[in-house]
Amino acid sequence: MSTSHGSAPRAGPKDAPGRASSPAPAVDPADQLARLGRSWVWLLGAAMATLIPGILVLVWPEATLHVLAVLVGVYLLLTGGFQFVAVFGRDSDRTPGLIIAVLSVLGGVLCLRNPLQTIAVLSLITGAVWLVSGVVTLYTAIATRDMPHRGVVMAVAALGIVAGIVVLALPTESARALTRLLGLWLVLLGLAETAVALAWRSALRRAGIPGRGASGPHPADQPRH
Repeated sequence: MSTSHGSAPRAGPKDAPGRASSPAPAVDPADQLARLGRSWVWLLGAAMATLIPGILVLVWPEATLHVLAVLVGVYLLLTGGFQFVAVFGRDSDRTPGLIIAVLSVLGGVLCLRNPLQTIAVLSLITGAVWLVSGVVTLYTAIATRDMPHRGVVMAVAALGIVAGIVVLALPTESARALTRLLGLWLVLLGLAETAVALAWRSALRRAGIPGRGASGPHPADQPRH
């Protein structure tokens, strides 16, 4: 039992002179990450990391290719980090989530490494991340039958697949056109991920543990686009 600062610890059998006190339990980083990854607030933060860049891109239609590449790169790095932590909140196979996290971080690094790259390269990076993460997420949702709000997760995964296909299949000839396209999809994906976070909050409250995570299938398998 911990004591408040400034108060003297009470003497007891375990604190008697010449008798060693029991060591404090070690804090397991994996357990801490698992508790954080199961929180609906963490899922909501991941959704905001998608929604806010999308809004910025849409309200800044005159953004140069350099600014667009930086925004997309930061977005991919943030969502990759959120996805990595969310992986620890699952009791099922963590490999798909790790693949999405690594892919997102790699895409973010590529965007930030050379912000003056061509429009085609930026579209290729973003579309590939969305497409692969959407496919992996859809597979995970189909394979995990007891996943909470499985239909919502599958819908978000399908949206990510469509977004990736659209960005890869429709070549953009200007930074303005690419800005509108990416901004629109980021907003749609961010809203969908927000719905997943709120659905997870509802599931936690029904389980009697509001604001905290629960063991079992986790809906954090939404694509980290």
